[in-house]
This record gives sequence, structure tokens and C-alpha cells, in this order.
Amino acid sequence: MNVLLIILGLVLLVVGGEFLVRASVGLSFKLKLSKLVIGMTVVSFATSAPELLVSLQAALDGVSDIALGNVIGSNIANIGLVLGITAIISPLIIDREFYKLNWPMLMFMSFALYFFLSNDNVLSSVEGAILFIVLIGFLFLLIRDSRKKTKASIAEEVDESLAVVSNFKIGIWLIIGAAGLYYGSEWLVDGAKGFAKAVGISDYAISVTVIAIGTSVPELAASVIAALKKEKAISLGNLIGSNIFNIASVLGLTAMIKPIVVESSKILSTNIFWMICFAAILIPLVFFGKRFTIGRRKGLLLFIAYLIFIGLAFS
Repeated sequence: MNVLLIILGLVLLVVGGEFLVRASVGLSFKLKLSKLVIGMTVVSFATSAPELLVSLQAALDGVSDIALGNVIGSNIANIGLVLGITAIISPLIIDREFYKLNWPMLMFMSFALYFFLSNDNVLSSVEGAILFIVLIGFLFLLIRDSRKKTKASIAEEVDESLAVVSNFKIGIWLIIGAAGLYYGSEWLVDGAKGFAKAVGISDYAISVTVIAIGTSVPELAASVIAALKKEKAISLGNLIGSNIFNIASVLGLTAMIKPIVVESSKILSTNIFWMICFAAILIPLVFFGKRFTIGRRKGLLLFIAYLIFIGLAFS
């Protein structure tokens, strides 16, 4: 039953997230927002909604380990699993601008999270607000520099057909999205807690592996399909942006509603360093070997490192 709840929860999160993104973009067009602003803010927040609902539900249920594990595991999976497998299928060309703002911001957010948690084993409401405010400033900088060619692709990813969607359809999408995210997060957290108890492992181990992989499945599927079609698989900048949003908006907003307490010793002794290392390794991967390219060997290295992380998570 617990496994069924986990599967149903993940399915509802994927469906709910997709409908929420569509509704949010359609509504943004109605409000006369530019494609660029929609792509960089609305879509980014909407695609973080599944992780946000899972972390918030977990925090409210008193299982902060799932709230933290969800984000830390998702950030590791985005680089080790999504980027690794995609690069194995089709080498990824890196834009020369990616390390000027996005990567430094990811490292800053990662170290800020570590500092806040290690200081008193709690991510407080004030600390959550600080992370979120920094995110708003980061988005302001991105939008200010949006006319540069490196940011043009973000606007191109917004589906223009959603500009002519009726208000009624947007309303239905919002209802479906909200219901999917609410029940999906509730079932996923309940199933994860029950499964962890049944097999005798920690909530954190389940969250940093099963839940994290589950919330990364949509990105992985889209990237693999694009790579197989020899299309541009993913933008490393967008992938890093997703990790920034996970820390600043998911944990930031969750902590503002209810402070997140560190319960598992593995969070600060091991796994947060895995998250930081997976982010840090991007720079040498980009500059060593074939410059500005993450090819099959580099992708395989990332994927093997991810498998090692998964193995250690259950040890």
C-alpha cells in the first residue's frame, strides 16, 4: 500500500505540475507579461511547485528530514542523473556565459544553506526569507540582462499557443493542478513515511533517493527524449537555475511558513557536501578535456558518482 501511495503521489505531482505550468503561463499572457519574464519567473516558480508542496507537507507533518532530503536529493539528481544520462546519450555544448552568474549563485545558495543549517540545526523563518529575497534579487539581475543572447532561449521555451487559451480553461487547469499537487504531495509523504518504517530505513534515505528521483523524472524524461532526437537536450544554465530555485524558493518558502529542523545527522555530515560537490564539479568538467563540452565520458563520470551516492544513502 505504501508503494502504491508513493507511485500515485508521484503521478499526481507530475500531472498537477504540468497543469499548473500551463495555467500559470496562460494567466501571465492575460496579464500582458512578456515571454521573457514568464519564462524566467512564472515557469520557474510553477515547475518548482511539486518540490515545494512535498517539502511543505513534510514540514507540516513534522518530518523535516523529507523536506530537506527532497531538495538536497533533487539537486544531486539534476546534475548526477539528469545531466549525466543526457550527456551519455548526446554530448552537451555549454554556453560560455553559464559560469558568470548562474553557477556562482548556485554555489552561494548551497553554502548559505549549509551555513544556516550548521549554525543551529534549524532553517528559521528569517533565514528562509533571506534565501527567498536573494532569489528575487537574482531574478532581477537576470531580467535586467535579458536582452543578451544567452538569455534569449528562455523566452523561446514559452509556449505561445497558451496566449489564446480561454479563461475557463485556465481556471480548470488551475483546479486540476492545485488538486494534483495537494493530494500528490500528501500521498507521497504518507507513503514515504510508511515505506521507510516498514523496511527499517530512515525518512531521509527515502526522501534523498526515491522522492528526489521521482520529482526529477519529468526533467529526465524530457532531456532523454530531446537527446535521442538529437535536439538541444537541456540548458546547463536552466538546470542550475532549477537547483537555485529548489534551495531558495522551496526551502526558503517552506521555512518561512514553518522552520525546518535538521533531524538526520547525515544531512550535515555527508549529503549536503555531496550536493555542494556535484555543483562544484561542473566548472572542472566544463574547462578540462574538451572545453565547454560535457561529453559521454564526463556524463558517465557524473552518473557513476550518482550511483555511488545512492548506494551510500542506504548504507
